[in-house]
Amino acid sequence: MQTRARILIPLLAAGLTATACTGGGATPAATQNTQAAPAATGQGATGELPRNETLYTTGTQWGPPANFNPIREWDSATGTKGLVYESLFHYDPNAAKLTPWIAESGSWVDDTTYEAKIRTGVTWSDGKPLTAKDVAFSYSLGKMETIPYHNIWDWLKSVEAVDDQTVRFTFSQANYQEWDFNLYSRVIVPEHVWKDRSEEDVLNGVNENPVGSGAYMYQSHDQDRVVWVKRDDWWGKTALGMEPKPRYIVDVATPSNEVAMGMLLQKGMDMSNNFLPGVANLVKGNFGITTFYNEPPYMLSANTAWLVPNTTKKPMDDPAFRKALAASVDVKKIVEGVYGNLVKAASPTGLLPQWDQFVDQGVVASDGFTFDTAAAKKALADAGYKDTDGDGLVENKDGSKISLTIEVPAGWTDWMEAARVISSSAKAAGIDVNPEFPDFNALVQKRGEGKFDLVVNNERQLSSSPWTYYDYIFQLPIRKQQNTVNFGRYENKKAWELVQQLDRVKTDDIEGMKKVISEIQKIHLQEMPIIPLWYNGLWSQSSTSVWKNWPSSAAGTPKSAPVMWRNWLELGGFETLTQLQPAAG
Repeated sequence: MQTRARILIPLLAAGLTATACTGGGATPAATQNTQAAPAATGQGATGELPRNETLYTTGTQWGPPANFNPIREWDSATGTKGLVYESLFHYDPNAAKLTPWIAESGSWVDDTTYEAKIRTGVTWSDGKPLTAKDVAFSYSLGKMETIPYHNIWDWLKSVEAVDDQTVRFTFSQANYQEWDFNLYSRVIVPEHVWKDRSEEDVLNGVNENPVGSGAYMYQSHDQDRVVWVKRDDWWGKTALGMEPKPRYIVDVATPSNEVAMGMLLQKGMDMSNNFLPGVANLVKGNFGITTFYNEPPYMLSANTAWLVPNTTKKPMDDPAFRKALAASVDVKKIVEGVYGNLVKAASPTGLLPQWDQFVDQGVVASDGFTFDTAAAKKALADAGYKDTDGDGLVENKDGSKISLTIEVPAGWTDWMEAARVISSSAKAAGIDVNPEFPDFNALVQKRGEGKFDLVVNNERQLSSSPWTYYDYIFQLPIRKQQNTVNFGRYENKKAWELVQQLDRVKTDDIEGMKKVISEIQKIHLQEMPIIPLWYNGLWSQSSTSVWKNWPSSAAGTPKSAPVMWRNWLELGGFETLTQLQPAAG
């Protein structure tokens, strides 16, 4: 839920992480972490923490916490980024603007120079001051080739601390869209703790006892949970005028959505960011459960779920096959049968409803696709895929058997059912697709290494710009390990050039953005490197037994994101924590 919340999870949020069930949880395929996480210490058991001061969450982590390394945005323990480590800005999706955080301000001083002013009084959890030097150091880590944000150094020439409160970024060219994203998605780490770490340790290190600037510190963990404890000296109480209310946050790794629901109903869970079936009954029953809306769709929108073909394997390397596969998927059956209309079918472009103004309807009319089994069969035949042995399933052009596997994580019940629908509807069109449900972490590893046929993914969340969406689809070059983008390993230099062109359009030039996006959409719909399926909800079901004042559409309530998915804490998830109130108060 990985951000599937599960989904797995907005760029904007930066989106990405959780899972099918999770929106923010889903993590990009991660490089294998060969180091063990630190042993549990301190108060970790539920019974040892005062219930009225503790917030229990679930829906992002789908196994033991692998590490506490904020550079690993895809599989670090929930809260590592956002609770412990912070970014220069947050992004407010409601106001569509950056919110100053560690930086009190930032601006382009000329076409290729950006300066950020760092707040005074920001301190690390070990008491040392956070300065512009830490900011410069953190962005400089990207010079290491394996670091996820290494590519910013293709256009970032230098970063320097002009003084303790001023950091200057000088670019060879200004990628305005991408820079806004980086401002709220890149964490700042303490130079005095990280400066002597090797590249291997920066990327793959467990980072025991993390030292961050955020409102929480590591307390303990065990196989199914991480416990964070609030810093009494957090700088934001004064500088930002806000303070998270729970003294302890315990994020629990639940093995399935059903287990999460049981804990929620038994008041042992305060917020579940899983997809839970029967939401209408939960909300309308006398269970003390709340969602953002009290009627369908119940949830905010978070990301687009896609079917991702591995374009390095036959026949997924053939655009004609991919287009036929797209036409074979009965998305309506998923929307109605699996989700009960809690989600909506995606447009052929896959752009979220919040980005409707950027959809070129002319391109959709000429090159889009719809579910049509007969059309899918004809497209396969026209492209040379025929059923030569009479079993109802087509073979490759050379006559070899086609047998594809679609993989989604075990326990993600909604995605599991969706995979079954995709399998059955593909077979109806003559394509042999069979579902498999591996362990989440195993799937993450396979996805990153390109060892799959088909996966469902929703890694890119709502963000400040559709640029993040197309960066996910088309980013080049392909690397040995694709941790966060282009899992299908699709290579199209023209498309990637257009994405880079979009990146250089100023964020307030809407018409300029539309022009480039139209060209990108045409390539997407003609080539189908990913197949948009449905718009995933920002799954969030909250209990009012211990905490109240959850975000909702009702008047007078918070409107921030009620979610702990990876990369969503900078998109409003943290702000939600500051507005909670004790139910007994």
